[in-house]
Amino acid sequence: MFDIQNIRKDFPILQTKAHGKPLIYVDNAASTQKPQQVIDAVSDLYQNSYANIHRGVHYLSQKSTALYESARETVQKFIHAGSVKEIIFVRGATEAVNLVANSYLAPILGAGDEILISEMEHHSNIIPWQMLAERKKAQLKIIPLLENGELDLTLLPKLLTERVKLVAVTHMSNSLGTINNVSSIIEQAHARNIPVLIDGAQSIAHFPIDVQALDCDFFVFSGHKIYAPSGIGALYAREEHLKSMRPYQGGGDMILNVSFEKTEFNEIPYKFEAGTPNIEGAIGLASALNYISAVGLSVIVQYEQELLAYATEKFETVAGLRLIGTAPNKGSVISFVLEGVHPHDIGTIMDMEGIAVRTGHHCTQPIMDHYNIPATTRVSLCFYNTKAEIDEITSAIHKVKELMG
Repeated sequence: MFDIQNIRKDFPILQTKAHGKPLIYVDNAASTQKPQQVIDAVSDLYQNSYANIHRGVHYLSQKSTALYESARETVQKFIHAGSVKEIIFVRGATEAVNLVANSYLAPILGAGDEILISEMEHHSNIIPWQMLAERKKAQLKIIPLLENGELDLTLLPKLLTERVKLVAVTHMSNSLGTINNVSSIIEQAHARNIPVLIDGAQSIAHFPIDVQALDCDFFVFSGHKIYAPSGIGALYAREEHLKSMRPYQGGGDMILNVSFEKTEFNEIPYKFEAGTPNIEGAIGLASALNYISAVGLSVIVQYEQELLAYATEKFETVAGLRLIGTAPNKGSVISFVLEGVHPHDIGTIMDMEGIAVRTGHHCTQPIMDHYNIPATTRVSLCFYNTKAEIDEITSAIHKVKELMG
């Protein structure tokens, strides 16, 4: 496998102390920490190569442009897209979903049409569709949750009516850890000529992605979930969709010719990247993807599954602790409630022990409503976490119980 101690040395922030205690960072579903390699890539750009891209003929502009476009190629290869033209740089998964909603779906959505999502979606994969449905007098349809945190896909054939114009589902739940059978969803939707968007914000860092093998129409993810800077992400979209879509935003660099009478848009992917982009973010993203590739996603998957199994076993021994999300196919996310203790109190006490967990509804309020709970405590693990840290977290949960009676 890999040397976990050497891996941890790649992440400077893991040497930090919180309230005088060694930091245990298990809030990775919210944002991952950054390896030195990514920090160095961004720093090197600013020190040696930075200039605005695409429009300059001078040395620095040409160098920055080459790095930026190389980053696009890195993303393409990482998710196995067919062409660099199918990779659009965005601020994150949220912007990517909004882009698809407004550029692709809005022109073809009419009154009475339907958009199919699931009960486990992050708010970012609910609200843009909800806003569009309200504007177009369309309907939002929901694939319901089963009690263990899986989607009830037995209902899918009935939900995929001729009125459905798009299916948008998460690959992996940020609050339940459930890994959805998106291949089956895509296959069933495509049998009815319905396009599918996959929210890969969580899945991108935890197992290999092949958008061509999945056969999805759109795939979105955020860089900060996969050890890259915040404010950068990518939209994969099939070339034929991008060619037919109008730009989501107007501005510089997304045009070929402009007059007061008419604007001629640039070719793809550039017609969807208005204005000066997050150059350093794209380069940091490429560095993060190269880092993950060097470690090896197959190794990461195996190690994180070991951590998940170990943490689940440990937490299940705590009296009064109830796991929320027990699907058999899960990523390394564990959410729980503790009898008689509010999650915010758990988070506050754990913070004093140096442990960074996430408490709240995790931008998945429909999930909380399903389980009739206000919030959960979430421990989200990644490949720089250890079993020793899980032991410390378990001890902290017992301390919470003692302090809260």
